[in-house]
Amino acid sequence: MTQTVGDFLLERLRLWGVQRVFGYPGDGINGIVGAFGRSENDPAFVQVRHEEMAAFMACAHAKFTGETGVCLATSGPGAIHLLNGLYDAKADHQPVVAIVGQQKRASLGGDFQQEVDLHALFKDVAHEYVQEIVTPAQARHVIDRAFRIAHDQRAVTCIIVPNDVQDLPAVDVPPRVHGTVRSGAIRDGVRLPPRHIVPSDAELDAAAEVLNSGNRVAMLVGAGALGAGARVIEVANRLEAGVAKALLGKGVIPDTLPWVTGAIGLLGTQPSWALMNECDTLLMIGSGFPYAEFLPEEGQARGVQIDIDPRMLSLRYPMEIAMVGDARATLEALLPRLHVRQNDDWRQRIQEQVARWWRVMDRRAASDAQPINPQRVFRELSHQLPDNAIVTADSGTAANWYARDVQLRDGMMGSLSGGLASMGAAMPYALAAKMAHPSRVVVALEGDGAMQMNGINELITLSTMWQTWEDPRLAVLVLNNGDLNEVTWEQRAQEGDPRFAVSQSLPPFDYAAYARQLGLVGIRVEDPADLSAAWHEAFTADRPVVLDVVTDPNVPPIPPHMTMEMLRNYTGALLRGDSEAVGVARSSMRETWETIASRWEK
Repeated sequence: MTQTVGDFLLERLRLWGVQRVFGYPGDGINGIVGAFGRSENDPAFVQVRHEEMAAFMACAHAKFTGETGVCLATSGPGAIHLLNGLYDAKADHQPVVAIVGQQKRASLGGDFQQEVDLHALFKDVAHEYVQEIVTPAQARHVIDRAFRIAHDQRAVTCIIVPNDVQDLPAVDVPPRVHGTVRSGAIRDGVRLPPRHIVPSDAELDAAAEVLNSGNRVAMLVGAGALGAGARVIEVANRLEAGVAKALLGKGVIPDTLPWVTGAIGLLGTQPSWALMNECDTLLMIGSGFPYAEFLPEEGQARGVQIDIDPRMLSLRYPMEIAMVGDARATLEALLPRLHVRQNDDWRQRIQEQVARWWRVMDRRAASDAQPINPQRVFRELSHQLPDNAIVTADSGTAANWYARDVQLRDGMMGSLSGGLASMGAAMPYALAAKMAHPSRVVVALEGDGAMQMNGINELITLSTMWQTWEDPRLAVLVLNNGDLNEVTWEQRAQEGDPRFAVSQSLPPFDYAAYARQLGLVGIRVEDPADLSAAWHEAFTADRPVVLDVVTDPNVPPIPPHMTMEMLRNYTGALLRGDSEAVGVARSSMRETWETIASRWEK
């Protein structure tokens, strides 16, 4: 059979090392889907329940492998469905190639069924490269450029393929004539190397001068420092610095190190807040952390920043030295220039604050709630996480407790929708992580809102594939509190409005029973005394497990710093007829008391 453009597309994906494509079929991509059948499913086609999940999975694949993720959707509605997951990749600077179908070329511009202006649709999310293949000779360089640009720019790119083009005879080598382009791909099985950029000696010397002059050095690491953890630790120890972490950088270094202050920002810790407010020098590595109010006050600290993207330099804080460079390579070049400190009480103060914070977390988790304190769920998870586990978290209060209560150890990975903070990412992230690392235990942390949004649908996907994994363990936690809890707390603290039940209440659903119906293990937990055994069963089961944990929606996710405006709003909301005012007030008093009591402990 003559090779078609659809066949050529998959052949080119194989050259680029693509092992799986996340997607959903439709008549706009019939020619490509047919090519999958002829290719003996190489690369593998992963059928999801909704195209948005395909894009989330492609983003997660990039995060957990360092490779370029690929998603596939039909024309019109299928292409539109991809957008949220693609914006997640864009916001978190992940390389993803989206391949979408289009109606026949002759119909374009004729208001045909499912005809959408795909160039206009994708021009923002994939602005680095959106191109349509209108002739077979064009396919080679369009595919190659989409992958090269996605990798180099850590961006989303988009390939549009009209469905009649997909069935045309392929052109393997474009003719050597004026007006043609001939590109090249990497060799089969060879991954593109990471960008290796190191600042000049003059920049490194200037940065070292700033860092060596500081007496109270704070470091902030983000996703750009993943893979550079050993060098981050060396630099921190040489500078006697404390290290705070943006959420996407949670896996850079272990949370168990005594001078790691943990998350920063609204979901952050008190030690991170103190670190930024007391430092005289700030070293930021690979982070686009957005909330500038949680960084030092302008003029308080001298700043040094390292980022691979020059557009992110001096964006959150006016840096004295802002360097474009790969985190690991730059830190390696910087290390010999840094002085070794001795007898520095700054590090000791940080460690005391961190130790006190973990006492606060333990006391808060042990506080009574109706029926289960969500913090206790996450602290128990933290104690039982298997080595090398991968943790995904959804947006909402699940992200709060993940950020503060879960301690990732050396070798573990974790991620969530960072810049976009989209609901519904934890389940597709977990599935993509498990497909990429089938021998590792994966945990998805979900609120019941995200679970009802799309998580229960992707449990169907989970039920169809777990038997193929080397290690079948994947635990899905559902915080079952019947409330869109994060928004409820935001209404109280940011707007001063009481809980609006019509918008916040969720219909009851038996997640554990649904899991059992799909052939998975379903565990419903209504008593805090059963939590330890439930997590143990999840991590020793012979198949994926859904933990349906009934938690108290009135346990407040208290930020590390409450402004007077937030306190006034919060108090006003409770006084203006909040239906949960009594429970909220009681829980808030408990949280505050545990914070105070921990200061008296040694």
